[in-house]
Amino acid sequence: MANEDLIYRITRAVCSRLGGEAEEQAVEQLVTDIYREVEPFLRTNGAGQATSQSFPTAGSISSQSREGSSDRMVISVFGVDHPGIVASVAQILAEADCSIVDINQTVVQGKFAMVIITDTSRARESATELKERLRLEGEKLGVRIYAQREDLFNAMHRI
Repeated sequence: MANEDLIYRITRAVCSRLGGEAEEQAVEQLVTDIYREVEPFLRTNGAGQATSQSFPTAGSISSQSREGSSDRMVISVFGVDHPGIVASVAQILAEADCSIVDINQTVVQGKFAMVIITDTSRARESATELKERLRLEGEKLGVRIYAQREDLFNAMHRI
């Protein structure tokens, strides 16, 4: 994404103002709304002008804070362990043409926890649609599935 840095900066600003209590969906929607308002200006006047005038300079944001991509998603799954959880989540990702970049799962005293990092750059559906499919599958499986773009996940967890 050409304006990934701008989106990150907007996200960071929104998160710092709203604080840790802000709901993920509210932050995502607010960032999307702000970006849609700024995008016509970027097309007309160039991205360099908007980012240098409206947001902190690149030097003021550490290189570590730039980690994360809007083309990757962090998926967390929590619940009571039973067969088929990993397979069901992986099936949804495969159907959406998403690649699993990294996966870690554990079972502690019958409690299941899993984190998946997935590449969504070739996804056949939007992040919102994929998140909804995962949430619904979680309901069927009796587990909670949370999904968030990696750049937003990182921004929210650095504040």
